[in-house]
Amino acid sequence: MIGNILAAEMTEDGEELIQMIAPDEDESTEGMNLPDELPILAVRNTVLFPGVLIPITVGRQKSIRVVKQAYKGDKIIGILTQKNPKVDDPKSTDLFSVGTVAKVVKMLVLPDGNTTIIVQGKQRFEVKELVSESPVLKAKVEYLNENFPKRQSKEVKAIIQSIRDSANRIMALNPEIPKEAQVALENIEKPSFLVHFLSSNINAEAKEKQVLLEINDGIERATKLLQYLMKEMQMLELKSEIQNKVHSDIDQQQRDYFLRQQMKVLQNELGEDGPEREVEALRERGKKKVWPEKIGKHFNKELDKILRMNHMAAEYPIAMNYAEMMVDLPWQEYSEDDLDLKKAKKVLDNDHFGLEKVKDRILEYLAVLKLKNDLKGPILCLYGPPGVGKTSLGRSIAKALGRQYVRMSLGGVHDEAEIRGHRKTYVGAMPGKVIQNIKKSKYSNPVFVLDEIDKVNSNFRGDPSSALLEVLDPEQNAEFVDNYLEVEYDLSKVLFIATANSLDTIQPALRDRMEIIEVSGYTIEEKMEIAKRHLIPKQKKEHGLKAKDFNFDKKSLQFLIEGYTRESGVRSLERVVGSVVRSVAKSVAMEEEYPKKATPEFIEKVLGGKRFDKEIYQDNKSAGVVTGLAWTAVGGEILFIESSLSRGKGKLILSGQLGDVMKESAMAAISYLKSNAEDLGIDYRVFEKYDLHVHIPAGAVPKDGPSAGITMLTALASLFTQRKVKNKIAMTGEITLKGNVLPVGGVKEKILAAKRAGVKEIILSERNQKDIDEIGEQYIAGLSFHFVEKAEEVLEIALLDQKVTKPMQFVLED
Repeated sequence: MIGNILAAEMTEDGEELIQMIAPDEDESTEGMNLPDELPILAVRNTVLFPGVLIPITVGRQKSIRVVKQAYKGDKIIGILTQKNPKVDDPKSTDLFSVGTVAKVVKMLVLPDGNTTIIVQGKQRFEVKELVSESPVLKAKVEYLNENFPKRQSKEVKAIIQSIRDSANRIMALNPEIPKEAQVALENIEKPSFLVHFLSSNINAEAKEKQVLLEINDGIERATKLLQYLMKEMQMLELKSEIQNKVHSDIDQQQRDYFLRQQMKVLQNELGEDGPEREVEALRERGKKKVWPEKIGKHFNKELDKILRMNHMAAEYPIAMNYAEMMVDLPWQEYSEDDLDLKKAKKVLDNDHFGLEKVKDRILEYLAVLKLKNDLKGPILCLYGPPGVGKTSLGRSIAKALGRQYVRMSLGGVHDEAEIRGHRKTYVGAMPGKVIQNIKKSKYSNPVFVLDEIDKVNSNFRGDPSSALLEVLDPEQNAEFVDNYLEVEYDLSKVLFIATANSLDTIQPALRDRMEIIEVSGYTIEEKMEIAKRHLIPKQKKEHGLKAKDFNFDKKSLQFLIEGYTRESGVRSLERVVGSVVRSVAKSVAMEEEYPKKATPEFIEKVLGGKRFDKEIYQDNKSAGVVTGLAWTAVGGEILFIESSLSRGKGKLILSGQLGDVMKESAMAAISYLKSNAEDLGIDYRVFEKYDLHVHIPAGAVPKDGPSAGITMLTALASLFTQRKVKNKIAMTGEITLKGNVLPVGGVKEKILAAKRAGVKEIILSERNQKDIDEIGEQYIAGLSFHFVEKAEEVLEIALLDQKVTKPMQFVLED
């Protein structure tokens, strides 16, 4: 801060003082006897310039001693600034070497014991040698001339004028500087004193002021001072600009507030003027909408109702929300389909490996759409175990078509209003999620994924699956009515894709409206390709690894899949890949040694011992143990059916949490054996003298289904005849009392499970041959199939003539 001001400065003992600076151009030392040795007063955060008058408060005993001695004598002292203001007893190394000779004009003793002196700078000096440090500081000095040109050139005049202008601008920008400072500044005529005066009062640290004091050339000092002034001026201008902007913003906010308040008062007085403008704005938007004529009439009718309402009424915001929803919906606004089939096929192939049947069905849809240019949206239901890519396939279809993608999760939905919406009369009424998602997509023909449609619940609020009947019926959804909208909305152009893990829990009428496309589980070969193409690059990217940092080879990837995953999908595989990649990321971040390529040993170190064994097929040394095939929600599994005989009275014991269907299969198998006992070489008395126990391991897991009929028959036939079962054979199929073998579902999942378990031969119903034909040859390589129609064919293939190693001896006599 500049001029004849009240400015806070740090005092010699660290306290603040009020600096009273009066311009005085008397810098001459004529008539003064300047000694070669000067008593030195060390000051903190203050730099004295020649001609400048400043007060200094002293508190240290050594400093007070210097001041009192000088005041009694010639009143001449040397002022040196400390390099570090925190030093209490400064030595020669703690002081700058250049200072100013000062004359003590006045000395005052304050009530608190401190002494204040008013000193005026006379001439600069440089310390050559410190003579003594106690009791006071004394130094030999050399006096320095100012070297300011007496005759001013144009350059000097320009610099001095720039300094004056900058100082005046700073005083104009800083409201804290009193107006008297500008008067004092204008009264300074001598250029050298102007430079000293402003150098003493610029807003700079003591070190920067000391730099100015040490410059011998007057023009150089003036130029340096101008730099400091320009810097301060720019900072003040920026500060002023920010303050003006903030002030302007506050003023604008206050202005807007008062205007809004006035407008509110006027609207209250006029009654209908305010709402009328809002309604007209909606009417103008409605004119631009491409919607059916009857929808436009209904919309304008609603706006007319709003105009007749009091805008303070509770119904007013409800009616406005309804009108806004109407105008926000994309009525007959369709995105343009990309019907390049080759491009669509490439997108589907890049995003998903396998799933050929699904991708072919989508391409068929696109082909018909391209040829006919008009096709009602089919309702596809992707059905299969978790993690096989059903949901993400919907996103790929949207990408291939160039349509918007929306997804609605139906898992746990139990309120019909979530599908059809609430009526407007209810508090908090809103449209159903179908209409909400259509609004979000901004087009009337998005790809709409209905996720987990098999997990819809129903309770006293209604049945959402029944509400979905109209949504998913191609013949009805062109006139879908949401309870909130109360008018028909065309959903026929929407491509609905539902996903489900199980078809059993889907309402039959709803299931009938969808085209079921089975998405089977993946083979080990498919999982390896998916991991290489998608999962590993994704995990490396998510964990900050580069492609060269780490990789899996074929052997390590197969070890990971077989040892740590046992599922149809790839979610568990992605998790274990992520665990391995995270371990590598930690090693990279900590700069530790790690293998650049995964090995089985490294995988086992990271994930622990293998969770699953590849070869889980049991041998055929025991009679009555047969491998069956079962379908589960997470893919296919192999199933062991064990049976044993014990002396008793012909009782049948079934264990392993069997459902009703499996119990009936067991009874049908026993009945078939009894009726054909003579042909199979079984003594009929065995059924009366021995108790039969049929058990399926994993007793804590409920099991049911029509797949175990021929498996139970083979197990019981092996037990009663004590014949060996063929090695590495599995079977699935239902049996009737007459010995007919019926077909079953989930064939692909069961085949994959058998192959994982090391099975080589599989027995199926003749009518399941079509399912095998649909499976790619690469998935069934190494397997041989037996297609049968009768139970005797099953026993002929599965049972060997050879007896087991230790056959059971039946005791049939009393």
